[in-house]
Amino acid sequence: MVSTFPNPSSVDLSRIRLSIRSLQPQLIEWRRRLHQQPELGFQEKLTAEFVSQKLQEWGIKHQIGIAQTGIVATIKGNKPDPKSKIENSKLPVLAIRADMDALPIQELNEVPYKSQHDGVMHACGHDGHTAIALGTAYYLQQHHQDFSGTVKIIFQPAEESPGGAKPMIEAGVLKNPDVDAIIGLHLWNNLPLGTVGVRSGALMAAVECFNCTILGKGGHGALPHQTVDSVVVAAQIVNALQTIVARNVNPIDSAVVTVGELHAGTKRNVIADTARMSATVRYFNPSFKGFFHQRVEQIIAGICQSQGAKYELDYWSLYPPVINDVKMAQLVRSVAEEVVETPVGIVPECQTMAAEDMSFFLEEVPGCYFFLGSANPEKDLAYPHHHPRFDFDETALGMGVEIFVRCVEKFFS
Repeated sequence: MVSTFPNPSSVDLSRIRLSIRSLQPQLIEWRRRLHQQPELGFQEKLTAEFVSQKLQEWGIKHQIGIAQTGIVATIKGNKPDPKSKIENSKLPVLAIRADMDALPIQELNEVPYKSQHDGVMHACGHDGHTAIALGTAYYLQQHHQDFSGTVKIIFQPAEESPGGAKPMIEAGVLKNPDVDAIIGLHLWNNLPLGTVGVRSGALMAAVECFNCTILGKGGHGALPHQTVDSVVVAAQIVNALQTIVARNVNPIDSAVVTVGELHAGTKRNVIADTARMSATVRYFNPSFKGFFHQRVEQIIAGICQSQGAKYELDYWSLYPPVINDVKMAQLVRSVAEEVVETPVGIVPECQTMAAEDMSFFLEEVPGCYFFLGSANPEKDLAYPHHHPRFDFDETALGMGVEIFVRCVEKFFS
């Protein structure tokens, strides 16, 4: 099948204003410096220092040390607001969110900006997100006469794990002044350069996790009648868990239960007394909150009872689904249409079962999270996220700044 997406080599960059195109070398420089010094969640000290240094250099007011390593920058526009007829009335506040953390992956790319931290790598594009947010902050500070209202730029730690959005919210980043709406982007190697994935409603899935230990009775492999075989019990549970999606979820909805780990036994002729499994559950529909936990435990309990085994279950919710507000998604889409070629440059059906703690911000205020295509197979820049050879076409950095800046201008107009 012939791809309907734009060829990265033919992407029209004339839609990016000259003042932002001139930032491209700095964006690349910032991104590569961040890429060389990746840090895991809540350990982003060098990253935060670099971000703070730049903000201070540009005279941008900001707070540091929020939720350990997070930063919030505040930029006020001074364009007169034609809607404001009451002196000192509250002008709207728009937040922009970027995550800063890296992953525990050994980088295999042989590039000049390769990770200098052994076993840690920016394998998901967060270095690019931070660079785009910095570029946006710089541009808005230089052009504050072009917008009214206030922009808060949130540099968030620990998106990959254990999640920095919630503690930042608890620390008050959406208050003083109160945020009215929020936007964010994810560089996305599942889409080619020159495309934007944006939709209202569910974009990314909720993620829940569980660990379960099956407690049976071990014994000799030749004498199974004297045992309660934890392997057999675990195998039945793994199969039965798949019926939750197959028979309890409306086929119109999307959900998945994946048992990613199953460990049991030490020798071929010994029936294991315990088996341990770990799994992930993902879904889009917020009404499923609590449902999977209940059904998972019902299935495990029922099978264990029927086989004479016991169990220990630890089940927890990690992130809720990413749900975009209709009006904010329309705003982002209208801006994206001005930056990328349409209609093929806009990809509305871009859902993924991957998860993101941007969802916590979207539970608090209306907003839109979107994907910015960053893959370029022609340059061998199309490896998937979390791959040790992940990298992206840095042309997307300037496109990201352009989209953010236009969203700011349009939101306040």
